[in-house]
Amino acid sequence: MTSIETLKRLYHEYTKKYLNKIFLAVFFSILVAGSTSATAWLLDPAIEKIFINRDQSLLIIIPLFIILAFATKGISLYMAKVTMIKIAEEVKKEIQINMLNSFIKADTENIENKHTGKYISNLNFDVNQITGMLSTSFLALFKDGLTLIGLLFVMFFQNWRLALIALIMIPLASLTAKKLGKRMGKVVTEAQEKSGDLNKYLIDIFKNHKIIKIFQREEFENKRSEKFVNDLKEKSIKIATVFIRSTPIMEILTGIMIAILIFYSGKLIMNDQLSLNNFFSFLAAMMLAYQPVKSLAQINVGIGQGLSAAKRILPIIDTKNLIKPNNNNKNLDFILGTIDFKNVSFSYSANIDSKVLNDINIKIKGGKMTALVGQSGSGKSTMLSLIPRIYDPKSGSLEIDGQNIKEVNLYSLRREISIVDQNVTLFDDTIFNNIKYAKPDASDKEIYLAAELSMCSEFIDKLENKYQTVIGENGVRLSGGEKQRVSIARAFLKDSKIILLDEATSSLDSETEEKIQKALNKLTMNKTTVVIAHRLSTILNSDKIYVMDKGIVSDSGSHEELLNKSDIYKSYYNKQINKS
Repeated sequence: MTSIETLKRLYHEYTKKYLNKIFLAVFFSILVAGSTSATAWLLDPAIEKIFINRDQSLLIIIPLFIILAFATKGISLYMAKVTMIKIAEEVKKEIQINMLNSFIKADTENIENKHTGKYISNLNFDVNQITGMLSTSFLALFKDGLTLIGLLFVMFFQNWRLALIALIMIPLASLTAKKLGKRMGKVVTEAQEKSGDLNKYLIDIFKNHKIIKIFQREEFENKRSEKFVNDLKEKSIKIATVFIRSTPIMEILTGIMIAILIFYSGKLIMNDQLSLNNFFSFLAAMMLAYQPVKSLAQINVGIGQGLSAAKRILPIIDTKNLIKPNNNNKNLDFILGTIDFKNVSFSYSANIDSKVLNDINIKIKGGKMTALVGQSGSGKSTMLSLIPRIYDPKSGSLEIDGQNIKEVNLYSLRREISIVDQNVTLFDDTIFNNIKYAKPDASDKEIYLAAELSMCSEFIDKLENKYQTVIGENGVRLSGGEKQRVSIARAFLKDSKIILLDEATSSLDSETEEKIQKALNKLTMNKTTVVIAHRLSTILNSDKIYVMDKGIVSDSGSHEELLNKSDIYKSYYNKQINKS
């Protein structure tokens, strides 16, 4: 996407709706330009009438007009800035909402392909660059552009020859701005990368804080943190350095211009071709024009920063999901809840040549319990993720009651599926709200019942704030078993027709596991249940067990049948018996 295309899109999608407010900012910018130009022009009659002709009638009027000009400039500048800041913040809000919506709706695989810290940097660092472009650069374009035009008018009015000499500075400043703009785009991109790296590292520090303590890696992490912070500092210095690089150039140009003008003006005054009052009015206009020219020279830099950020943000907003919601398709018609894997193969996009699942053909009977067993990495959890379409097969199809799940309304599919994962995910909220998340319209009675069935009430009643206890980031204030039980409570509350259990009791002690297993038996009664369990003792009563090995189904049958015919299952079972 070119810079022009990016600007057009930002205009049509985000700023066009604020045109009336932008015009208001332009109006105030005109007042700023007019009052600044009036200040320079008023020096002409002030010098001529008061200082040369000693006209006392204007001794009060002209100073009052000067005060009025400065007051108008100050108030108008304030109003213009406030207006553009409000517009920029509204645009920032919309962009951030669009980005967050994109994150929320994104395919899981897309989210997993990029570190969380990078997304946070996009959401904060990049969006702020766009906000700066709108609130600072575009306002400067209006305000300083109009002010420069007004001052040029005063300069030409006083002496067109001197004005032509002063105009030489504008193209020289523009050339400087163009070169700095290109450089700024590159530096800002590098700074964004370093900001993302720092965010990424910060998240890793919080996630692995205990590990750092246990392995005594504090000093190592201190050195690493210093490197990340220092890298960002260096890029920030580069941005600031590039941004002010125009200052010495503008100072030199201004000095040269003033020297030439004084020399030439002296000649004109000596030859009676220029009056003293005209010269001072012209000089004031030119000196006042210095700030707008300097600001306009930096506008290209600011716009370059914003466009560079927009080119990183817009592709995130535009991300096309492979898993379509199929909102207009027919709803899934649940009958028995029979699940068919037909020639299903799957591999992750990041490693397309390595198949996680290879030509899977199994039928999971509706209303029955089916177990998947196998070593880590055999593809069990991936198979579970295919059922609610967290991922889609790369080839083959998956049907529920004879209906291809890729062709039905996605909401209707997921509405009837609950999952209890080994990696429990909880929100930094109350226990009550974490359970209720599975069914927002649930009554308090339903939530309390779900907590009781999942054995949550045992530990909740011991907490000071009971169900209103805030559990911290990902349930940090709860034990592993307590978090697991909250997750199970959500499944009870949703009461869906398909239950997916991925190591659902892995974090429970033997006593609690026995109680939970009874509760799970009640939860899964007459429902299609797919279980992954490390402990074979929890799946002995499954109607069918599939043995997974390196992405294929190596065997299937009941527990007794597999002990007789599957060497992999028998070995797996014997190892657990020996351990116990």
